[in-house]
Amino acid sequence: MPENKLAFVLQLADNALILGHRISEWCGHGPILEQDIALTNIALDHLGQARSLFQYAADLYNALPKESQKEFISSPLLQQQSTAATEDSLAYLRDSWDFRNVLLTEQPNQDWAFTIARSFYYDHYAVLFYSELSKSTDLRLAAIAEKSLKEVQYHQRWSSEWVIRLGDGTTESKQKMQTAIEELWPYTGELFATSDAEKAVAQQLHILPLEQLKTVWEENTTAVLNEATLTTQDSKAWMQSGGKEGRHSEHLGYILAEMQYMQRAYPNMEW
Repeated sequence: MPENKLAFVLQLADNALILGHRISEWCGHGPILEQDIALTNIALDHLGQARSLFQYAADLYNALPKESQKEFISSPLLQQQSTAATEDSLAYLRDSWDFRNVLLTEQPNQDWAFTIARSFYYDHYAVLFYSELSKSTDLRLAAIAEKSLKEVQYHQRWSSEWVIRLGDGTTESKQKMQTAIEELWPYTGELFATSDAEKAVAQQLHILPLEQLKTVWEENTTAVLNEATLTTQDSKAWMQSGGKEGRHSEHLGYILAEMQYMQRAYPNMEW
């Protein structure tokens, strides 16, 4: 069903948008100028990925019958639009319950170690996922994935190097990195928790199901954590979930209030 592919593409777009917004909060606040610039560029990478995916999602959404559109996205502001959906309207006019990003991406920065740990977990997932998606039979998705893969491979190297630097650094940096790794761990399970839409799309696009990528992800992240002399986590521990179904933490509401303010205050504004 076309709704399955739309849900799949929106989930990817929302992940990139929300994580990119979170990372952009460091702009001007990085610990040193070099890392301030690095974080800004990483945030822009995520935003670029989100744009490409939202453009595709808008095309899929506009192709649905009106009634199907209302059932799929219930946000009133989007439904009231007389024009076709665009990358901007999908980003700025949906409410939190229509967002499908995983909970990990919306968690607060807190400190440098938490920001690194969040990116570290997500980046290792993104490299595996986009590598697989680049083989998709959907040529548009494959092209987006191929371009994104070059970016997330850099993100993975960057965050992994920081995990090692902090984990194998001073007593304080090690403690902060260990705390961040432990507290964000329960949000990693959702990365590989496959929804019905994802299962349908995996068969349709001939890509591996998410659960088949989890073993490699655990091996890769464990290798980095071992090098960083950090304690690895229990893979069978209880995990948070809900983001893919529109059930989010309180943090997403604050993100959207800031991110969507301008468009909601001045409807139909164009750059």
